[in-house]
Amino acid sequence: MTNDRLDQLRGAAKAKRHNARTIAALTGNPGCSRRAVLDAAGVDKLGLADRLGFPGSFGQSRFALSRGNAFEAMLKADDCALLRSVLGADDAVGYQDLNADSLGDRHARTVRVLTDAQAALIDHPLLTLDVAGQTVYLEPDLVAYAHHGRLQVVEIKSFAIVDDQAESAKVSAAAVQAAVYVLALRELLERLGQDPALVSHEVVLVCPENFSLNPKAVVLDVRKQLSTLRRQLSRLSSVTALIEALPEGVSFDLALDPEQLITALRHIEPRYAPECLSACELSVYCRHEATGGTAALGRTVREALGGIETVTEVLDLAAGRREPSEEQTEAAALLRAALRLRTEALAATS
Repeated sequence: MTNDRLDQLRGAAKAKRHNARTIAALTGNPGCSRRAVLDAAGVDKLGLADRLGFPGSFGQSRFALSRGNAFEAMLKADDCALLRSVLGADDAVGYQDLNADSLGDRHARTVRVLTDAQAALIDHPLLTLDVAGQTVYLEPDLVAYAHHGRLQVVEIKSFAIVDDQAESAKVSAAAVQAAVYVLALRELLERLGQDPALVSHEVVLVCPENFSLNPKAVVLDVRKQLSTLRRQLSRLSSVTALIEALPEGVSFDLALDPEQLITALRHIEPRYAPECLSACELSVYCRHEATGGTAALGRTVREALGGIETVTEVLDLAAGRREPSEEQTEAAALLRAALRLRTEALAATS
């Protein structure tokens, strides 16, 4: 995949770079070729959605950002005094803030600190991860040497843990994001000739407890997320074939007319599911595009109706107005049975 080809796809706009959130989002819909191509080219999907007339609302609210910043600042004040208490870290464990003016300097300082492998709480570390040939810089909230010298990722979030429960979707998103940092840390240690297993698969999530800003720490096992993440990143490395298959002249330059952009998008197969609405900036457009298709009803329905692409076709097969093809025979029988049971149930209640 040449940079010239990626530049042609993106147009005159500056490339949108990945971060931990965007990498984590890759695990949400592994079968979407459209997202894979757009992300590899660094296309501004939010800008593209606006240009098409289907804007989405993404990112945290100002209130959430302000609350998150205040919570993190409180935890890290006085050399992480409060965070030490939450993590159960010994006072003898040093605190190192790696903040520096440039990305290169911060990354170099991170490498030096990890090479020394001294017990510490490491603030503002900067890691790198290769994503489809691009070097992505990642900044965990904190890396801690704890539990017998093993490295642990500490993720600070502003959503609350109420009565020992938190919103499952937010916890899941935090776990995937933390898994990105774990993977980057393990790859760094491997490059340094150290054992990547020194990075724990257990990460610490620190959130406000109940309706206060009092912190509470919980441990998350991210082995499953790591496995999914590795699989998705390896899939991105094969996006070259998708890009090479595109006709010459295809571009997602935001200066083009919406009709031209829609034509360009039709060259790449999407895999829309309702879950995309919380993970992809282009999802509102893809939902519109999927109207009338079984994909819009969710992955479970789509997979159960394998080979049946439209709702109209589903209804015709259920009513016997259409003969199923060989691969549709099983699904058609289930649809006819479901229609019969529905009809009987409605008749019984009338």
